[in-house]
Amino acid sequence: MTPPVDWREYIRPDYHGPAFVTFGTRHLVSLVVLLLFGAMMMSFRGADEATRRRARLALAAMLVVNELSWHVWVYHYVGWSLTTMLPLHLCSALIWIGAYTLVTMNVPLYEYLYFMGIGGPLQAVLTPDAGRYGLPHFRAMQTMLSHGGLLIAALYLTVVEGMRPTPGSMRRVIVGTLAYMVVVTGINKVLGSNYMFTLHKPETGSILDLFGPWPWYLVPMILAGVVTVLLLYAPFWWMDRRRSWVAATGGRSAP
Repeated sequence: MTPPVDWREYIRPDYHGPAFVTFGTRHLVSLVVLLLFGAMMMSFRGADEATRRRARLALAAMLVVNELSWHVWVYHYVGWSLTTMLPLHLCSALIWIGAYTLVTMNVPLYEYLYFMGIGGPLQAVLTPDAGRYGLPHFRAMQTMLSHGGLLIAALYLTVVEGMRPTPGSMRRVIVGTLAYMVVVTGINKVLGSNYMFTLHKPETGSILDLFGPWPWYLVPMILAGVVTVLLLYAPFWWMDRRRSWVAATGGRSAP
């Protein structure tokens, strides 16, 4: 298939170029760009508060502008709908949580951003759901930037600003996310939508296809979230354990 020549083909929904190729050359280049952007953001560690605040605000603005551009694109080309475009999918909600947390340094919201804003977005940048929109189409770039930016925001607040989860964070995030899932399911029932895929699997193929019919696939989906939370807390558990060991043994390193 011949790639499009007119640059507007990379904006319009009736794209006729090559589909997104996972780990193809263009995907790998976009991953390198995200890595470099992430490294640049992490380099603000140790900078003064004013510099770090400017970096936080710039990242928050990027998240918001990128997300709004998606809504504008859908409204103009496809048609904005309550059943598909409300920010109720977890990553969509986290975009706004992440932007707000970058501005306010809100600790409870940081906990959600850290635990839910790393595992899912990491999978999304490695295996993007861009469908037939290959890079550098707007939809493919917007998908990569939204999830990559979310991942970088969570790491920035942790690495640069020194925020961190606690043992209680895990319980709050797991219970809070399950409660949110119940609320979203109720909204799905009212609107006829399928946010968070609580009423049926995605129309396109996904890992949920391996887990049986509704509602049984929800169980491994929830368990995967719980395991992700535990894994993301593990480094902090180890650091706390090592610190306690050193304190208890008069300075000797933990085994």
